[in-house]
Amino acid sequence: MQKLKVIYEDNHIIVVEKPVNIPSQGDKTGDCDMLTIIKEYLKEKYDKPGNVYLGLVHRLDRPVGGVMVFAKTSKAAARLSEQVREKVFQKTYLVVVNGKMEQEKRNFRGLFVEK
Repeated sequence: MQKLKVIYEDNHIIVVEKPVNIPSQGDKTGDCDMLTIIKEYLKEKYDKPGNVYLGLVHRLDRPVGGVMVFAKTSKAAARLSEQVREKVFQKTYLVVVNGKMEQEKRNFRGLFVEK
């Protein structure tokens, strides 16, 4: 089981660091995913029998590492999902590049984009 880096946790949410190459949720590969890792963490930490509820609020692609927020209750999941839909929940992306990108691959904010 993957070691989980918890950044913040309360009764409603858990914020964790997702390592690169770990899927946010299960897929056809059957590889260990963040939902499974966090559910196992919660099950062990709180000695919970049976299934553990965990709401996926947003995803990060498998090759991407970063901070993710998960809901520990259905009420928190509904509220956070609404915030994502209403664009209240803000995401910031930082890209680390090795080497130099061509100037024409930058968009109007100076960020790199694919052609």
